[in-house]
Amino acid sequence: MESHYLTVSASSFFYNAPRLHRKHLPSLSAIAGVRNRFTRQVHPNRSELIVKAGRGGGSAEVAVVDGGPQLSRFQVSRGSPVPLGATLRDGGVNFAVFAGNAVKATLCLMSLSDLEQNRVTEEISLDPVINQTGSVWHVFVKVDFKDMLYGYKFDGKFSPEEGHYYDPSRIVLDPYGKAVICRGEYGTLGPDGNCWPQMACAVPFFDNEFDWEGDLPLKYPQEDLIVYEMHVRGFTRHESSGTEFPGTYLGVVEKLHHLQELGVNCIELMPCHEFNELEYYSYNSAIGDYKVNFWGYSTVNYFSPMLRYSSAGTHNCGHDAVNELKLLIREAHKRGIEVIMDVVFNHTAEGNENGPILSFRGADNSVYYMLAPKGEFYNYSGCGNTFNCNHPVVRQFIVDCLRYWVTEMHVDGFRFDLASILTRGSSLYDAVNIYGSPIEGALLTTGTPLSSPPLIDMMSNDPILCGVKLIAEAWDAGGLYQVGSFPHWGIWSEWNGKYRDTVRQFIKGTDGFSGALAERLCGSPNLYQEGGRKPWHSINFVCAHDGFTLADLVAYNNKHNLANGEDNKDGENHNNSWNCGQEGKFVSISVKKLRKRQMKNFFLCLMVSQGVPMIYMGDEYGHTKGGNNNTYCHDNYINYFRWDKKEDSSSDFFRFCCLVTKFRRECESLGLKDFPTAERLQWHGHAPETPDWSKTSRFVAFSLKDSIKGEIYVAFNASHLPVTISLPERPGYRWEPLVDTGKPAPYDFLSPDVPEREIVVKQYAHFLDANLYPMLSYSSIILLLTPYVEVSS
Repeated sequence: MESHYLTVSASSFFYNAPRLHRKHLPSLSAIAGVRNRFTRQVHPNRSELIVKAGRGGGSAEVAVVDGGPQLSRFQVSRGSPVPLGATLRDGGVNFAVFAGNAVKATLCLMSLSDLEQNRVTEEISLDPVINQTGSVWHVFVKVDFKDMLYGYKFDGKFSPEEGHYYDPSRIVLDPYGKAVICRGEYGTLGPDGNCWPQMACAVPFFDNEFDWEGDLPLKYPQEDLIVYEMHVRGFTRHESSGTEFPGTYLGVVEKLHHLQELGVNCIELMPCHEFNELEYYSYNSAIGDYKVNFWGYSTVNYFSPMLRYSSAGTHNCGHDAVNELKLLIREAHKRGIEVIMDVVFNHTAEGNENGPILSFRGADNSVYYMLAPKGEFYNYSGCGNTFNCNHPVVRQFIVDCLRYWVTEMHVDGFRFDLASILTRGSSLYDAVNIYGSPIEGALLTTGTPLSSPPLIDMMSNDPILCGVKLIAEAWDAGGLYQVGSFPHWGIWSEWNGKYRDTVRQFIKGTDGFSGALAERLCGSPNLYQEGGRKPWHSINFVCAHDGFTLADLVAYNNKHNLANGEDNKDGENHNNSWNCGQEGKFVSISVKKLRKRQMKNFFLCLMVSQGVPMIYMGDEYGHTKGGNNNTYCHDNYINYFRWDKKEDSSSDFFRFCCLVTKFRRECESLGLKDFPTAERLQWHGHAPETPDWSKTSRFVAFSLKDSIKGEIYVAFNASHLPVTISLPERPGYRWEPLVDTGKPAPYDFLSPDVPEREIVVKQYAHFLDANLYPMLSYSSIILLLTPYVEVSS
């Protein structure tokens, strides 16, 4: 029988005395006839026990020695190359990792205390003959892995010009690791002020089941969604949240009732994959505080939830943190709220050639990153590197990761940051391997946009992923803009940046956008209809995490980003905003009233548009960031949801948002499966059925038949002048006001509980009897068609 070596180092965790319990070693009779079956070698820095075992995969049992911390016994055998990662199997754990260009691999096991002391508890060197299949290194270990961590050391070329960064002195993370352990508390530095202390992955163990309590996917039709983009830490970190665990997954659970009150049925969580919030850690003299990576768009590990968003921290080696996120998802589902993850597969936290070696770079840099011929990093992400998404190994990794989040974590979908990078061609180090055959003719340049990207094809046709929501941010930092043209297979929807731009321009009164607004109100058929998609493929939004908040959109003409410590040079310069006449916070009462009216106009427009509306966290009460449109680095009040502001007297805007959202959900016609036609929709101008699409028009109105409400009339007057409009004739019926943003609260939305509601409606009677309605400048309305009842005198 051909034999091989499995090498196990003898550090303090397993061996603390010179005497071995021989009874746990293979019997002498079992290994008779083979020379040198067992030897002990002493190396300069550690001792190693080398056990020769059969190539057929038989295990070699090694016992704990007397003295010191003891482990009962462990077995080491060949293992399997699939699946990748650390997998529970047959009473032990199978470790498998891709590292195609490595010549040596070592599995490093650590206790939590040893990790904190920056030392390895145990090393298992892998034999390239036995423990390598193709490009995958693997080993099976049987031991009590409770509270154990792991990582890998890889040896090979350190040749950046060839794309290789192997360094055998570094312990790197398993890309498939399910929980990453480092610092347990958010914002706390590591030993000696280290922002990047050693990290490790948690080894799975058998007694770690989560009770899903029968949780099943909600599977809402996408046209029925109302999405809420939120930041886990920012949502409850402010002291006014009153939560037991502020800034955590559990904190969000405590406040899910707020989302129910608002009428949201889907939350889009900003990045919750493991990232290092201390990545940008530096003193910011502009505000006398330290900059951090608050948003989290710099992933360290894609399978692991952000540990420091949990109340558990490193307790139970991160497994409790994983369960906290599961609990959030389970509790959201109980309340009828789907959970979408914002994922960042366009780049990682390892940056460019000057960045740290954390995981992917240490395993196989030339595969995981898009590289130029001399090893330089392509930077389509604007963050130093670009994930090599359409390489076969990388695209399989991404699909495996997404499947894990669907099947194990029960998420309902994904929003892909800078998704256009997912459509770019991969590095051509081996055209045969990547494309299946040599490329004939002109060479396809790395990063070229592909009409049928292999990754998007795989995801779209995957039997698991094709059943969840897939949303693309259809652009990247390299100038590729694909809104309306992202490869979609009939499944993918898009953040509709053109919706945002058009609505901002029209509502603030810019000439020439009336026709474009009509397109956006209908679900952007000019973008999606020809390609076979529907209105719900458009994710409509006015504001998101990057850019102005809704309150700042109507308060600032220019960005005010000095607090970021970059001399106001960062952030978008073209915001399509309008301060309503005066810049900033301290303005006249008339300007304040106009601003609130404009906020209502934006929100109303969002909710009466075909497509899927998305609200940004805090906009429902008018959160301000002081005109800062790039708050990526602030872990403070700038980014924290202000529960006290939501509850104070100015919360009449929150009331308005709740009622308009409820109205949308009640209307059958405001979440159509297909684009509206003339049978249902009529356009109007100042007079019925005479829309004005001229460049100087600032008025758009339409009526929409609704099987529940009967018929609704919606109008937007973005002019600086008031106007009295003529309404469509409907014999036997009369239009009655429901929403008028020109009225003060609570008369801006005439819900049944409004005091003296009937009197208020009668005040419009002389107009409505004449089929007229007066509109203030910069205002919008919703009218409902009701049977005409003549009131006796």
